[in-house]
Amino acid sequence: MLTNCKFCIAKTAGFCFGVDRAVKIVYNNLDNRCKVVTLGPIIHNTNVVRDLEEKGVSVIQSADEAAKGMRVVIRSHGVGREVYERLEKAGCEIVDATCPFVARIHTLAGERSAEGFTVMIAGDKHHPEVEGISGHCLNEPLVFSDDAELARMIGEMTDEQKASEKIAVLAQTTYNTEIWAKCREIIGRELKNATVYDTICSATSERQREAAEIAAKSDIMIIVGGRHSSNTHKLQSVCSKYCKTILVEQASELLEVDFSGAEKIGISAGASTPAYIIKEVQQTMSEILKNDEDFNWEEEMEKSLNPIHIGKRVTGVVQSVNSTGAFVDLGTKQQGYVPADELSGDPNAKPEDVVKVGDEINLIVLKTNDQDGMATLSKRKIDADKSFEAITEAAESGAVLKGVVTNVVKGGVIVNSNGVRVFVPASQATARRDDSLEELLKKEVEFKVLEVQAARHKAVGSIRAVAKEARAAARAKFFESTSVGDTVKGAVKSITDYGVFVDLGGIDGLVRKPDLSWARIKHPSDVVSIGEEIEVIVKDIDAETGKIALTYKKESDNPWTLFNKNYAIGQVIEAKIVSITSFGAFAQIVPGVDGLIHISQIADTRVNNVADVLTVGDTVKVKITDINNEANRVSLSMRALLSDEASDEEDAVDEPAAEEAAEGEADGASEE
Repeated sequence: MLTNCKFCIAKTAGFCFGVDRAVKIVYNNLDNRCKVVTLGPIIHNTNVVRDLEEKGVSVIQSADEAAKGMRVVIRSHGVGREVYERLEKAGCEIVDATCPFVARIHTLAGERSAEGFTVMIAGDKHHPEVEGISGHCLNEPLVFSDDAELARMIGEMTDEQKASEKIAVLAQTTYNTEIWAKCREIIGRELKNATVYDTICSATSERQREAAEIAAKSDIMIIVGGRHSSNTHKLQSVCSKYCKTILVEQASELLEVDFSGAEKIGISAGASTPAYIIKEVQQTMSEILKNDEDFNWEEEMEKSLNPIHIGKRVTGVVQSVNSTGAFVDLGTKQQGYVPADELSGDPNAKPEDVVKVGDEINLIVLKTNDQDGMATLSKRKIDADKSFEAITEAAESGAVLKGVVTNVVKGGVIVNSNGVRVFVPASQATARRDDSLEELLKKEVEFKVLEVQAARHKAVGSIRAVAKEARAAARAKFFESTSVGDTVKGAVKSITDYGVFVDLGGIDGLVRKPDLSWARIKHPSDVVSIGEEIEVIVKDIDAETGKIALTYKKESDNPWTLFNKNYAIGQVIEAKIVSITSFGAFAQIVPGVDGLIHISQIADTRVNNVADVLTVGDTVKVKITDINNEANRVSLSMRALLSDEASDEEDAVDEPAAEEAAEGEADGASEE
C-alpha cells in the first residue's frame, strides 16, 4: 500500500493511431469463408496476438508461407515492394494496414531513389519498418542505428559524396528523438546539401518527450507495453536516464514492484499497449492505491484520452507543412490535418505563407476517421468566425474593410474578407452603373458593411460607398491645395469629340481639343488613349461648379516660340501646302505654324482657281511678308519671288477684305 504518493500519468500513453488502426482492420476482416493471416504479429503484444489466434487469425513470418485464397493483412510496419509482388503472385487477397506515416516514408524513399538520390535511414536495420522502407528504395540504402554509426559512415565518404545534393535522409517513425537531434546536427555539419525529412511520428516523439519530462520529476517510472516492442523499449531507454524505470507487460507484474520510498511515480504506455491492458493496470493500481482517496486513476485516464469530435474547437502545434496542407499535433491519439483550402480564406495563399512549423493555431474539427487515425481540421472557419465579428463591428462603426473579389455572380460580386464572403450588389460595386463587374475580379477592394445577417453568417457591403467618400475627400483636398498653373498628374478616363476627361485622383478635369496639341488634330484620340498616365496644367478652376479646365499643351512645345526664334519677315523659305481655299492656300512652315499664301500672291498673273496652280502636298518656295504674333498669323508670297514684279490693276483686289475672310476661315479651322 502506498499513501501520500503522487502520480503522473502520461496523456500520450497507449496505442498510437497507426497501431490502433491496424488492430481494428484485422478484427474488421475476420471471415469464416477465408483464411485470415497477418504478415508478422499485428502488434508486439502477446495478449492481442493470442486473442486474434483464438478468433482464427494466424501469423505467417514471410510471404513464402502465403497460399492462394489467403487474406493477408500487412501490419502497420509496412513491407517492401517485393513482398506485395510475391503475395499477388501467390494469389492472396492483400489488406494493407500500413500506418499512413510509414506509407509516406515509403513514397519518399521510392521517389527520391528513382531520382538518383542516395537514401539514408536512421533506425534499426533489422526492424520490420526499416526493412519495409528499404524495400521501396531502388538502390541499397545506407542504414545507421545512432549518431556514432552515422559519423563513421560519413567518415568513409569522399568529399564529392559529402557535397552531393542528392542525399535524402529519413528516419524510422519510432526513432529515438534525442539521438535524432544529434544525427541532424552531424548531417547539418557534414552533409550540408543533404535533404532531411522529419519522418518520426509526432505521436512517438510526443510520447517520448512527455515520458522524459515525467521521468525527470519521478522516483519510479512504469512503462506498460510488450517486451518485443521497439517503441516500448525506446520509451524505457529514454526514461531510464532520469529515474528507475520498470517495464511491465501485464498489470499483475505491478504487484511485484517495490514502490517503497517512492514519493512520485510516473506512468506511460507504449504504442503497442491496447486499451484493455491499460484498463487492467488501472484496476491494479486502484487496488494498490486504495487508501489514497484523492487519486482516481480512471478519471485521470479519461483525461489523458482527450477525445475529439466534429465541431470541437482545439489547439494544435504545426508539425509539418507542404503544398497540400499542414499536419498538426493535437496532444491526442489522433493526428490532425488541415487541408490547404482550410488554412486560409484566401484562395491564392500558399500553406507555407500561412503557417510554419512550431506555430500554435486554433482549429475546429471537421471530420474524424478512426481507420486512418486522422482528424480533418479547419483554421479558415475559426478565422472566419473572428472575421465575422470584425464585420459586425464594422457595420456598427462604419469602418472601411479590405477584401478580394473572388467571384462575379448574378446581381453583383463576392468579396472575401479574411475568410468571410460578403455580397456586394452590382449597384454598390462600381462607381458608375455601366462599369464592368468583371474588371473587379481578383482585385483587392475597400468596402463598407451595409447589412449583417448574423443568424445566416452573411453580410452585404458597398464598394461604391468607399469610392464616393474617397472622391469627396480627394475633391476637397484638390480645391484646397491646387492653383491655376499647377502641373498635376492624372489618367485619361474618357475621350469625346470635343476633348478628354482626366481622372486626377477622385476628381475629373477636362482638356478641350484645342488644348491637347499645338498641331491641328482630327480627333483627341490621335493624341492620348484611355488609361494613359499624363501630366496636365491647370488652366482654370471653378470651385462652385466643381469644373476644372486643363491643358495638355506645354508652352515649351509652342511651335510659335520655335517659329519666332528661327524665322523673320523677308526670309525666303520652303513650305508645304496643307489646305486650299477659295482665297488662297495655307502652307506649313513648321508643325503647328501655317502661313497664308493669298490668291493674289500665288503668281504674277491673275489666278481664278487656286487648285489650278497648287495641290495639297506641294512644297513651294515662298517669302515671309508679314508676321502677326498677337493673332498668330503669317503671310507668305510666291509672287514676291518672281522676277517680273509688274502687277496689273485688274489683279489688284481688296486684300484687306480677302485677309479678313481668310482670318475667319483660319479661326474656324483652329476651333475644329
